[in-house]
Amino acid sequence: MKLFKKLLAVAAAAALCGSLSADAADPLKMAFVYVGPVGDGGWTYAHDLGRKEVEKKLGAKVATSIVENVPEGADAERVIRDLAAKGNKVIFTTSFGYMEQTLKVAKTFPKVDFYHATGFKSSPNVTIYNSRMYEPAYLAGVIAGHMSKKGVLGFVASFPIPEVVRNINAYTMGARSVNPKITTKVVWISSWFDPSKERAAAETLIGQGADVLLQNTDSSAVLQAAQDKGVYAFGWDSDMTAYGPKAHLASCIEIWGGYYTSVAEAALSGKPLKKAVWGGIKDGMNDLVSVNPAIPDAAKKMVADKKAEIAAGKFAVFKGPLKGNEGKDVIPAGKTLTDKEIDSINWYVEGVEGKVPGAK
Repeated sequence: MKLFKKLLAVAAAAALCGSLSADAADPLKMAFVYVGPVGDGGWTYAHDLGRKEVEKKLGAKVATSIVENVPEGADAERVIRDLAAKGNKVIFTTSFGYMEQTLKVAKTFPKVDFYHATGFKSSPNVTIYNSRMYEPAYLAGVIAGHMSKKGVLGFVASFPIPEVVRNINAYTMGARSVNPKITTKVVWISSWFDPSKERAAAETLIGQGADVLLQNTDSSAVLQAAQDKGVYAFGWDSDMTAYGPKAHLASCIEIWGGYYTSVAEAALSGKPLKKAVWGGIKDGMNDLVSVNPAIPDAAKKMVADKKAEIAAGKFAVFKGPLKGNEGKDVIPAGKTLTDKEIDSINWYVEGVEGKVPGAK
């Protein structure tokens, strides 16, 4: 009898060890929620490149899944909740409009770690991450300042949130550092990804005299419209050279692979990253790439020098003195905006035409 009990104990211990070994071998389940299709060539494509980099670096240690074309709203909550219920331990919600839905689902699943891109609200298990895209937008503006013959730039904008407004401003500031008389026209389309609306907005801007375009939308339609109409444009979020090589001046890209890998590694170690991240050029989270060889050498040098200053922390885009487009000082001399202030910008700088929709 004693021998039988001993054998049972040994068997139970072996089973427990086997169970622990199996658990230890289970991959970390990670899910990504995308607002557009993976093939958009821009925002969603950039995030999916980051996801693939995690898989390449960590192999069988992770198991990733995606849900694409998820509208911001009730559908997002349903998708996020379903992914948490399916056992994903890390969920990335990759659009600004997923913020409230992410927070709501996170309350129900306190043991799941949620990472929300571009938002401003967090909780114990919701962490914010973002890229300082206003930095490459400024560099694109420097190129635009050299390349515009009419002195009129165009910007296709999605929604009037600080993320987008500051990119419009940075683009204009970069251009006016070359030509102080340059102006920027803006068309809002109320969508992140709608190629037909993006193209129509680009064509409207070109019709109004803009000869260099930038966007804060997700498809390559703006660049393609620029090529069709014989003007210049930039890629946004991803390298869009292939979509309009004759019109393409450079691409402002986001680089997510390093961040996503660090999140996965931290989760695997049992120490999830909880600190909000807002990375820029110096952090390797964005860049200006594929600069057109036809751009004047003076422009290339100016961009290279300014990029080096940004990477070294010697140049801040939002530093005074700076005037708004109504002639009033928005940043006094000697002041550099804090991250909180940059994330609250709801005004246009001098040179941008019109008024931010909804701003008082």
